[in-house]
Amino acid sequence: MRKPILSVDVVVKVPGGVVLVKRKNEPYKERWALPGGFVRYGEKVEEAAKREVKEETGLVVKLQGPISVYSDPKRDPRGHVVSICFLAQRVGGRLKAASDASEVKVFRRIPRRELAFDHAQILKDAGFR
Repeated sequence: MRKPILSVDVVVKVPGGVVLVKRKNEPYKERWALPGGFVRYGEKVEEAAKREVKEETGLVVKLQGPISVYSDPKRDPRGHVVSICFLAQRVGGRLKAASDASEVKVFRRIPRRELAFDHAQILKDAGFR
């Protein structure tokens, strides 16, 4: 039986905007995206969200709560990926690209046409117009 894959995405608010990463790998290589990734077996989704932000951006965050769950089977070209999306605030760390991000940047104005996956919708739902 085929099953969806569980992932997390995180909207990280910082003074001056929101943190986005430029993807180093396909799909959507060189497109901007929210920090996030797959939940490991035995890992809480909240811990996965904090881990992915740290791995991709160098930032330590405090989760402020869930934004929503995104489950469209076509949201990820790799297959049916369900994402639990969180809103977070930076509490430490230094902004630097790492892991599978080639660049990390704070955006005041969201580059909607350059975003990967359904991240434009997630940012809209989080209040970033």
